[in-house]
Amino acid sequence: MRFVIDANLPRAVIAALERAGHQVEFARDVGLEAAPDEQIAARARESGATLLTREVHFADVRRYPPGQYFGIVIVRLPDTAVALEIVHVLGRFLLDPGFLEPLSGRLAIVEVDRVRFRPPLL
Repeated sequence: MRFVIDANLPRAVIAALERAGHQVEFARDVGLEAAPDEQIAARARESGATLLTREVHFADVRRYPPGQYFGIVIVRLPDTAVALEIVHVLGRFLLDPGFLEPLSGRLAIVEVDRVRFRPPLL
Protein backbone atom coordinates (compact mmCIF):
# COMPACT_ATOMS: atom_id res chain seq x y z
CA MET A 1 0.00 0.00 0.00
CA ARG A 2 1.16 3.56 -0.65
CA PHE A 3 1.07 6.31 1.97
CA VAL A 4 1.68 10.05 1.99
CA ILE A 5 2.71 10.97 5.52
CA ASP A 6 1.90 14.49 6.66
CA ALA A 7 4.68 16.56 8.23
CA ASN A 8 2.89 16.53 11.60
CA LEU A 9 3.86 12.89 12.19
CA PRO A 10 7.27 11.77 13.44
CA ARG A 11 9.84 10.38 11.04
CA ALA A 12 9.72 7.06 12.98
CA VAL A 13 6.40 6.34 11.24
CA ILE A 14 8.26 5.94 7.93
CA ALA A 15 10.32 3.01 9.21
CA ALA A 16 7.24 1.34 10.74
CA LEU A 17 5.34 1.56 7.46
CA GLU A 18 8.29 0.34 5.41
CA ARG A 19 8.81 -2.63 7.78
CA ALA A 20 5.17 -3.53 7.17
CA GLY A 21 5.91 -3.56 3.41
CA HIS A 22 4.32 -0.23 2.48
CA GLN A 23 5.64 2.50 0.21
CA VAL A 24 5.87 5.93 1.80
CA GLU A 25 6.34 9.53 0.81
CA PHE A 26 7.04 11.93 3.67
CA ALA A 27 5.81 15.51 3.22
CA ARG A 28 9.00 16.91 4.75
CA ASP A 29 11.14 15.04 2.22
CA VAL A 30 9.27 16.29 -0.86
CA GLY A 31 9.03 19.99 0.01
CA LEU A 32 5.54 19.88 1.50
CA GLU A 33 6.41 20.43 5.17
CA ALA A 34 4.61 23.80 5.25
CA ALA A 35 2.09 23.09 2.50
CA PRO A 36 -1.60 23.79 3.04
CA ASP A 37 -3.89 20.83 3.74
CA GLU A 38 -5.35 20.99 0.25
CA GLN A 39 -1.95 20.49 -1.32
CA ILE A 40 -1.14 17.51 0.92
CA ALA A 41 -4.51 15.95 0.09
CA ALA A 42 -3.98 16.53 -3.63
CA ARG A 43 -0.55 14.87 -3.47
CA ALA A 44 -2.05 11.77 -1.85
CA ARG A 45 -4.93 11.59 -4.33
CA GLU A 46 -2.73 12.16 -7.40
CA SER A 47 -0.20 9.54 -6.32
CA GLY A 48 -2.85 6.93 -5.45
CA ALA A 49 -1.80 6.94 -1.81
CA THR A 50 -3.54 6.89 1.54
CA LEU A 51 -3.03 10.10 3.49
CA LEU A 52 -1.71 9.61 7.03
CA THR A 53 -1.96 12.65 9.30
CA ARG A 54 -2.71 13.99 12.78
CA GLU A 55 -4.56 16.97 11.29
CA VAL A 56 -8.24 16.77 12.30
CA HIS A 57 -9.32 19.11 9.50
CA PHE A 58 -9.11 16.11 7.17
CA ALA A 59 -12.08 14.62 9.05
CA ASP A 60 -14.34 17.22 7.41
CA VAL A 61 -16.01 14.94 4.86
CA ARG A 62 -17.60 17.92 3.09
CA ARG A 63 -14.17 19.35 2.35
CA TYR A 64 -12.36 16.01 1.91
CA PRO A 65 -14.97 13.46 0.74
CA PRO A 66 -13.49 10.03 1.58
CA GLY A 67 -14.81 8.54 -1.65
CA GLN A 68 -12.43 10.77 -3.62
CA TYR A 69 -9.34 9.40 -1.85
CA PHE A 70 -7.50 6.11 -1.52
CA GLY A 71 -8.02 6.49 2.21
CA ILE A 72 -7.50 9.15 4.84
CA VAL A 73 -6.11 8.04 8.21
CA ILE A 74 -6.14 10.47 11.10
CA VAL A 75 -4.12 9.58 14.19
CA ARG A 76 -6.02 10.95 17.20
CA LEU A 77 -3.71 10.75 20.18
CA PRO A 78 -2.99 13.28 22.92
CA ASP A 79 -0.64 16.08 21.92
CA THR A 80 1.77 14.69 24.52
CA ALA A 81 2.13 11.38 22.64
CA VAL A 82 5.74 10.71 21.70
CA ALA A 83 6.97 9.03 18.51
CA LEU A 84 7.16 5.59 20.13
CA GLU A 85 3.51 5.76 21.24
CA ILE A 86 2.36 6.91 17.80
CA VAL A 87 4.28 4.11 16.07
CA HIS A 88 2.89 1.55 18.54
CA VAL A 89 -0.74 2.57 17.95
CA LEU A 90 -0.24 2.72 14.17
CA GLY A 91 1.49 -0.67 14.24
CA ARG A 92 -1.64 -2.33 15.62
CA PHE A 93 -3.67 -0.67 12.88
CA LEU A 94 -1.25 -1.53 10.08
CA LEU A 95 -0.95 -5.19 11.04
CA ASP A 96 -4.69 -5.80 10.87
CA PRO A 97 -5.85 -6.53 7.30
CA GLY A 98 -9.41 -5.95 8.51
CA PHE A 99 -8.52 -2.28 8.80
CA LEU A 100 -6.38 -1.85 5.69
CA GLU A 101 -8.43 -3.77 3.12
CA PRO A 102 -11.53 -1.55 3.32
CA LEU A 103 -9.58 1.71 3.66
CA SER A 104 -9.87 3.00 0.09
CA GLY A 105 -12.69 5.54 -0.09
CA ARG A 106 -12.93 5.81 3.68
CA LEU A 107 -11.83 8.01 6.51
CA ALA A 108 -10.27 6.11 9.43
CA ILE A 109 -9.70 7.73 12.78
CA VAL A 110 -7.13 5.77 14.75
CA GLU A 111 -7.26 6.20 18.52
CA VAL A 112 -5.48 4.43 21.37
CA ASP A 113 -8.18 1.80 21.84
CA ARG A 114 -10.27 1.86 18.65
CA VAL A 115 -10.52 2.70 14.97
CA ARG A 116 -13.57 4.46 13.59
CA PHE A 117 -14.44 4.41 9.88
CA ARG A 118 -16.55 6.75 7.82
CA PRO A 119 -18.47 5.49 6.02
CA PRO A 120 -18.69 2.76 8.65
CA LEU A 121 -17.72 -0.82 7.97
CA LEU A 122 -20.73 -3.11 7.71
